[in-house]
Amino acid sequence: MKFIRLPIRWKIIILSFGIVLFSLLIGGIIITGKIVDMREEELGNRAMITARTVAELPEVQMQIQKKDGADVINPIVEKIRVINNADYIVVLNMDHYRYSHPVYGLIGTKSAGKDEGPAFADHTYISKAKGDLGIAVRAFMPVKNAQLEQVGVVIVGNILPGYLEILQSLKAQAALIMFLTLLFGLLGSWMLARHIKHQMFQLEPHEIVRMYEESTAAFHAMHEGVIAVDVKENITIFNEKAKSIFQVEGSLTGKPIRSVIPDTRLPEIIQFGKPVYNQEINVSGKIIMSNRIPIKDNHNVIGAVAIFQDRTEVAKMAEELTGVKAFVEALRIQNHEHLNKLHTIAGLIQLDKGERALQYVFDISEQQKSLTRFVTKNIKNDSIAGLLISKVSRGKELKINVVIDSLSRLEELPYPLNEHDIVMILGNLIENSIHALNESDSPDKHIDISIEQDSEICALLVEDNGPGIPEHIQPYIFDKGVTTKGEKGLGLGLYLVKEIVDKGKGDIKLSSYPNGGTSFYITFPMNGRRHS
Repeated sequence: MKFIRLPIRWKIIILSFGIVLFSLLIGGIIITGKIVDMREEELGNRAMITARTVAELPEVQMQIQKKDGADVINPIVEKIRVINNADYIVVLNMDHYRYSHPVYGLIGTKSAGKDEGPAFADHTYISKAKGDLGIAVRAFMPVKNAQLEQVGVVIVGNILPGYLEILQSLKAQAALIMFLTLLFGLLGSWMLARHIKHQMFQLEPHEIVRMYEESTAAFHAMHEGVIAVDVKENITIFNEKAKSIFQVEGSLTGKPIRSVIPDTRLPEIIQFGKPVYNQEINVSGKIIMSNRIPIKDNHNVIGAVAIFQDRTEVAKMAEELTGVKAFVEALRIQNHEHLNKLHTIAGLIQLDKGERALQYVFDISEQQKSLTRFVTKNIKNDSIAGLLISKVSRGKELKINVVIDSLSRLEELPYPLNEHDIVMILGNLIENSIHALNESDSPDKHIDISIEQDSEICALLVEDNGPGIPEHIQPYIFDKGVTTKGEKGLGLGLYLVKEIVDKGKGDIKLSSYPNGGTSFYITFPMNGRRHS
C-alpha cells in the first residue's frame, strides 16, 4: 500500500485545524455546562420568589387550614403558576396533603416527597430532584398564619432543560461562533503553515533530515576540527577530528562548551559578533590555528563556529619547508662564497705568492671554525644555530657585517615556543635588516644580533644601522599587510613575529629613527607567564 506524502504546509494546516476543532469541542462542552449551571441557578431563584409570593397570600394562609380549602387555593395558585411560567406549584398542609397541583386528580392526595421533610420544620431551601417530567429545581417555602405558626408548605418546581434543548435554543449563536472560529482557525493555520515553511527555507522535513545527515557526515569527514555552539554556549557540533585533538569521547551535543573545553574563546565571538581568522591560540595545552566565525540570522548572532587545526602538524610541515628553503639558500651562499675564495687563492698563486695564498686559506678556515665553534657552543638548538651561521655568510656575500654578540647563549626555549618560532622571529628580523641595508648607500653596513637567557627571561635583539622605518608606519608595522618593501612585500613577516610574541606572552619593543637604524628587542618569560 502506497501512502501519499503531503507537503509540510498541508500537514500543518490539517494539524492546526484539528486542534481548533478539538478546542472548539472542549470549549463548547465547558460553555454548555456553564450555561446549565447558570440556568439551574436562575430557575431556582425564580422558583423561590414564586414560592414566597404564594406563601404570603392571605387566602392560602387561611384556606390551607380548611378541608375544602383546595377549591379556593388551586385556582389562585394556577394563575400564579401560569404568570410566573413555573412547571408546577404544590401547596401542602402540615399533614402533607395537596391543596394545589397542575394535575387536578392529585389534589387532596398525600405527598411523599423525600426532600420535603426540612420544609415542615420551618426551613427554606432549594433542591434538585428527578421526577416523571425530568430533573426539576424545587423551591420550598413554609406557609405561616397571622400568629407566625407554620400551617403548610409551598413547593414550586421548574424542569431543567437538557443539553440538546439548550443547544437548540442557542443554535443561531452557536452556528455564528462555530463559523467565525473555523474561519479564523483556518486562516490562522494557513498563516502559521506559511510562516513555518518560510522559516524552514521552503524545505520539506525529509529534505531537512537529508541535509542534516549530509552536513553531519561532512563535518565528521573533515580533516580540520569543527566545534559549533548556540547563543547559550551549548555545543551543537563537535566533529570526530575535534574529539581526536582534544582527546574527548561520547556525545557532546547539548553540553556547555565551557564545561568540556573552557578556553575555546568561542563565547567571545558570540559576545562581540566579529570573526577572527588565522589566529594561533592555546586550547587545553595545545597550540592550534583557529578561524572563529559568528553564526547570524538577520544580523542577530545565534551561535559561533570554530574551524581549527592542531598547529603541531602545521609546524612540522612548516619546519620541513623552512628547513629545505634554508638549506638550499645556505648551499647557494656557501657555493658562491667558496667560488670567491677559490678565485682569490687562484689569483695569489698566479701572482707567485704561494705563502700569501696559504696564509689566506688558514685565515678563512680559522674564521669559519671560530664562528662555528662559538655558535654551536652557545646556541644549543641546531636549527637556530644553523640559521645564525647562514645569515652571517649571507651578510658577507652582500657586504653586510652580521655580528653575533659574544655573550649570546640559548640553553632552552621559552615555554610554549618551539624552535620553529625562534627561527621565524630571527629569520624575519634579520632578513628585514638585510633588505633595509641593501637599499642603503652607507659604506658601513652592520647588523648586531644578541640572544640572552637566564632562569626567568629570554631576550632577543636584532638591530641595524639602516635608513629606519618611516614614523607614520611605525604604529601599524605589526598589522597584517603593512610593509616597507613596496610591491615586493607581503606584510606578513612582522605580523607573524607579533603572533609568536603574543603566543609566548612576551613583549616586543621597536626603536627606529630616520637614518638612525632600527632595533627590535623581544623578551619572553621562561615559564610562559607574562610578568606584570
